[in-house]
Amino acid sequence: MTPGRKNVTITLDEETALWTRVEAARKDTSVSRFVGEVLRERMQEASVYEAARRRFEAQGTYLSPVSDRRLPSREDVHERTAG
Repeated sequence: MTPGRKNVTITLDEETALWTRVEAARKDTSVSRFVGEVLRERMQEASVYEAARRRFEAQGTYLSPVSDRRLPSREDVHERTAG
């Protein structure tokens, strides 16, 4: 076993297992490595999404009905300059 890696056992339905084997073969890699790469990509996507969500929420409620702020103009929303 490679240092820093863990062996796990997963159970897949037949259709998913077949797709996984085909995709791994297309990428010329093992099923184990392919599944690991897919999971790592998903983990990174989730991390990026979560960071973006936290940044957005830190700005405060954007369209709060109780907010005294004026709504942004179309130009503001699309970062355009008027004129």
